[in-house]
Amino acid sequence: MALWRIRATVDDRPGYLSVLTASLALRSVNILAVQVHTTEAGAVDDFLIDAPDNLTEADLHAAIARGRGRDAFVARAEAEGLADQPTRALALAGRLVHDPDGLGEALVHLLDATEVRWRPEPLPGRPGFADARMTLADPAGGSYEVLRNRPSFTPAEYARAQALVELSGSVLRHHREQTTMLLPDGAEVTLRTAGPDDLDGVRGLHERASAATLQRRYLTAGVPGEARLRRLLEPLGGRTLIAVTADDRVVAMASLVAEGDLGEIAALVDDDWQRRGLGTALMRRLLAYAERGRFAALVAHAAADNVAILRTLRRMGAGPAERDGGMVTVTLPIAGRQPVEAPATSS
Repeated sequence: MALWRIRATVDDRPGYLSVLTASLALRSVNILAVQVHTTEAGAVDDFLIDAPDNLTEADLHAAIARGRGRDAFVARAEAEGLADQPTRALALAGRLVHDPDGLGEALVHLLDATEVRWRPEPLPGRPGFADARMTLADPAGGSYEVLRNRPSFTPAEYARAQALVELSGSVLRHHREQTTMLLPDGAEVTLRTAGPDDLDGVRGLHERASAATLQRRYLTAGVPGEARLRRLLEPLGGRTLIAVTADDRVVAMASLVAEGDLGEIAALVDDDWQRRGLGTALMRRLLAYAERGRFAALVAHAAADNVAILRTLRRMGAGPAERDGGMVTVTLPIAGRQPVEAPATSS
């Protein structure tokens, strides 16, 4: 038995696919996988088959024609073709997460392309496809031209390619947001967006913190529970940034939690890393993130004796502090946005 890939167009009418499969079955062809692509010309059926060794390409073309198939493409297939297209696309997406610069190679494997050309200039028109040519915008700049002799590209293939392009762009944006910061004493830390995989590191940051540091951050003693830490790592509508040392220890974090069009910001810095500019650097990045978004203002709640954070907020442009007992609230207006009332403490 031998593996073949077959693609043929049939009228998009009830029963036409069964006519084609019946014609193949009469030649003892075993269909291992099938995909149906809807196009304006009809239903494009994509088969991976196992056929008797004595069947030739001409025999398969004849069987397709008897099954009312047209515009047939027939080619020998390799064993890796046994992986279905969704599985292949997911595997390539996983590779792009770790290597977003590998988009061109991923497109070759996804589309069985004969050639992928990258051009430094942007696309002259809109992305799209026609017959054996597909054009896609490169998220890093420039454009891709994807070519293959046959078969012609389908809308489903273009949608898969576009999804990989968007994933690559998202990963590249995430990488660009990662910054190495050189502290005045010569130490280096990486500032980046936090994610669920940082739970252990953030928990360690809290466990090392003194009671006084936790009190200033949360206005209450004790380490927050795991559920609350998880919410802080991925705040709905907001963002959390962390500072990580070369040995992967989280030494600071700052969070922006959305409350409608307001954002509440707060920071926690390892006791041994305080007064070195980490909290200020993280909060300035959160302010820049808020300025690009829909936020009207940012607010911060702090203990009245937390002189360091209040000084930092004033340098960032905060208005006068409003005191309520041992707690103060300050507001950071976003340029060009309407001021709003501060929300109650939530983070």
